[in-house]
Amino acid sequence: MCGVFGIFGHEEAAHLTYLGLHALQHRGQESAGITASDGTKLKTYRAMGLVADVFTEPILNELPGKSAIGHVRYSTAGGSHVRNAQPYQVSYGGGQLAVAHNGNFVNADDARTELEEAGAIFQSDSDTENVIHYIARSRAGVFEARVVDGLRRLDGAYSMVFLTEKKLVAVRDPIGFRPLVLGRVKNAYVIASETTALDLIEAELLREIEPGELVVIDEDGLKSSFPFEKREQKRCVFEYVYFARPDSKLFGDSVFSVRKRLGQQLAREQPVKADVVIAVPDSGVPAALGYAQESGIPYDIGLIRSHYVGRTFIEPQQSIRHFGVKLKLAPVRSTLEGKRVVVVDDSIVRGTTSRKIVKMLQSAGAKEVHLRISSPPTAWPCFYGIDTPSRQELIAASHSTEEIARYVTADSLSYLTLEGLVRAAGDASGKTFCSACFSGKYPTGLPVRP
Repeated sequence: MCGVFGIFGHEEAAHLTYLGLHALQHRGQESAGITASDGTKLKTYRAMGLVADVFTEPILNELPGKSAIGHVRYSTAGGSHVRNAQPYQVSYGGGQLAVAHNGNFVNADDARTELEEAGAIFQSDSDTENVIHYIARSRAGVFEARVVDGLRRLDGAYSMVFLTEKKLVAVRDPIGFRPLVLGRVKNAYVIASETTALDLIEAELLREIEPGELVVIDEDGLKSSFPFEKREQKRCVFEYVYFARPDSKLFGDSVFSVRKRLGQQLAREQPVKADVVIAVPDSGVPAALGYAQESGIPYDIGLIRSHYVGRTFIEPQQSIRHFGVKLKLAPVRSTLEGKRVVVVDDSIVRGTTSRKIVKMLQSAGAKEVHLRISSPPTAWPCFYGIDTPSRQELIAASHSTEEIARYVTADSLSYLTLEGLVRAAGDASGKTFCSACFSGKYPTGLPVRP
C-alpha cells in the first residue's frame, strides 16, 4: 500500500503534489518524495518521514517546473530505508525518467534474478526497480512503448506514474487491484491514488483510470490506450475495509457509504443484546455507525484516539512496551462503565491489539465486551501491495473464532461473512473483487504458495 500522485501543466506542480501527497498520507508514512520536471531535466527530493516533515518551502522551491509526480511509501517489498524511497529517478539511453508505484509484482524475485544475470546493477531492494531496468533495455520506440514492453514482463498489482522531461504517463494493471483516478485542475491533468487528493487541491474528478489502461499526458493533451491483454478484473476489497480514506470515492462508490453498509450487514448477521455500540477509531467508525443504525443500539464514543502518536514512537523502556496501545487509544469510562458494549473494528491480524483493546474496555468498567469485525477472518497473506504477515502469524489461519474470542478475552466475537462483505461492497456475485486475504484464492500465479 502506497500513494501516488502526478500533475502535468501547472505552474505550481511541486506544491500541488505536496498537497496531494498530504491527502494520501494514510497510504504510507515511511517516506515521501517528489520529482519535478522543468521541461529539460528532472529533479527529485525524497526522504524518510511524513510529508509535512520531509518537505519545506525552500525544498519545494528547488523543484521547479509544470509537471511533477510524488509518492508516499508503506513498505511491502524492500526494507524501510531511504534507498527504497520513491520516486526513483534515473538517466538512461532514452533520457531521464522517474517512477512511483503502488502495488507489488509477484514475480519480482525471478525478474531481478534474470536482470542481474544479464548484468543489471540494482540500487535498491524494491520490486519497482525491475521496471526501470526493463524500460532501459527495451528496444521499443517512444517512452510509453518502453513502459508497456517492461510491464509485460511483470505480473501483479501496479498503479504507477512515470515522469520524463516532457511526459507524464499513468498505468494501471489489467486486473485493477489498486485504485487510480484522473482529474483536472484548471488546464492541468492530475493523477492520484484516491479522490481525496483531488478534493484537497480543488480538482475535478474526471474518471477512474481503467484496469489495463495507459494514459499519456504531454503538450499535445491526453491520449489513452489499452495495450495489455485483457484479464478478469479483481479490485481489492480490503481498500473498502481499511485502506482508503472514508471521504474518497473508490471503484465508483463512496468509501464511507460502503463501510457503513458493512456495519449494517454485520448487525444483521451477528446481532447481540447490548447497551452501546462503540468503534475502534478511526477506520472502525463508519461500520460502527452502520451497526448501531441497523441494530437500534445507541452509538457513542467509547475510545479516543491520539493523533500525535506515529508508527515510529520510541518507548523509553522495554518494560513498558505494553503501553503501546494505551498511547494510541484511551477509554471513555462514562460511556463504558456498567454497560454491555459492542465494539466494532475493521479486522483482526495477529490478535494482540484486539486483546489489549478488550482488556482496556473491561478495565474501564464495561460489563460485557462483544467484539464485532466488519470483514471476514484474515487468514491468508496479501501479495498485491498490503504488508500482511506470513500465514503463520495470522491468528485466523490457525485458530477458530471461539479460540480467538478466548484469546482476546471478549464475551463474544463475530466476523462479517465473505458473502456479506462483497454484497455490501456492491457486488452480489463477488466476482469483481480480490478477497484472497480472506479466501486464499489468488487472482494471479504466485512464485511460492503461502
